[in-house]
Amino acid sequence: MPTGKISYLNRLYSRMKMRSVEYGQKISGSSPPSVFIGRHGYPKVFAGPLVPPVQGDTAIMDLPEEWLATNKKAGDIVDFRFTLVRGKQAVNVRAVNKTTEILQQIALAKRSLDIDAEFTKKPRGTFFHEDMQPFGPSAPIKSIEISNEKLEPHLEKAYYDTDLLAKEAVIELYNRNLPVSTIQKALSVGAFGMQANRKLVPTRWSITAVDSTLSLNLLDEIRSYPLIDTYQLYEFKAMNTHFLILFMPTAWQYEMLEAFIRVLGTEELIFSDYELYKGRKDYASIGGCYYSGKMAIAEKLHEMKRQAGAIVFRESYPGYIPLGVWLVRECMRAALAAKPMEFADMQSAMSFISSKLRLPITRFRRTSTLMKQSSLRQFWK
Repeated sequence: MPTGKISYLNRLYSRMKMRSVEYGQKISGSSPPSVFIGRHGYPKVFAGPLVPPVQGDTAIMDLPEEWLATNKKAGDIVDFRFTLVRGKQAVNVRAVNKTTEILQQIALAKRSLDIDAEFTKKPRGTFFHEDMQPFGPSAPIKSIEISNEKLEPHLEKAYYDTDLLAKEAVIELYNRNLPVSTIQKALSVGAFGMQANRKLVPTRWSITAVDSTLSLNLLDEIRSYPLIDTYQLYEFKAMNTHFLILFMPTAWQYEMLEAFIRVLGTEELIFSDYELYKGRKDYASIGGCYYSGKMAIAEKLHEMKRQAGAIVFRESYPGYIPLGVWLVRECMRAALAAKPMEFADMQSAMSFISSKLRLPITRFRRTSTLMKQSSLRQFWK
């Protein structure tokens, strides 16, 4: 990620500091189920469960696939995510002990499970990040007890199959219609792969790893499909963010253009990254949102049995809150589920897009790589 975006997001996170919910050193509640694996200090990281002081079915608290569908607003999500208390304990990612076993039982659970946790001090603070869902206060764990709950059958099967590669497990579970967020949690607790290779994966990394693995697998087939024959435009707005997704009748290529417009003050910034037909090997400069968007697009093209190039225009406006890359994936899924507008040529499509954006289209063009290619440049003459 370039220094510019890192600096900008850090300033944004600093503005998101909110008052911590007050808790004592003991908490009893039903985890959605949910866990969080940190990355600082890797391979020794802080890992533990996320627990609210609520009993019963709390699944919605950690199931982002349902948040847009149930009309949750950004404030609603922040409110219930802030009730999740993060317990943490320092562990080596390759350690096999009671802590890692408990984390695996939590992440693989079929439904919300009861947890009694005691901390070494009162939990404090809040957490925001562009890649991950926010959560509430945290504190080191002194002790933890969990109820005996059934494991999700497909996750359990993958867990006990120690000859199944992690990549194959992720793809198989996705094909069985398990939520992407559920697969990401299981990967983060080292539930997949050859026995000797299993280890905890920081939550941030597991989110991107699953999105990337699934999109690459889908693209292996998509590259053999016939091209679409028109320019198709999909649109969706939610939570102070606006998405416009253009499918073009070209071989696979992909670019995401992110604009932050006066979210902090008077700034109007655009960040971007792209790939051509063969994809990319280095990590995308704009972070995990690149892979979440790519996954949503690959999912749609695979469903259509067609190949296309794609450019994503994303604008975020005042009031935008960083809630995690799930927002990109699910907003783009919602956009792509609707009937697209169709255009006969690039000029017509871009003229319409220009009318929908707040920033001048020329600003996006200057940042874009794909729009400067010879095959697309004719529009700008």
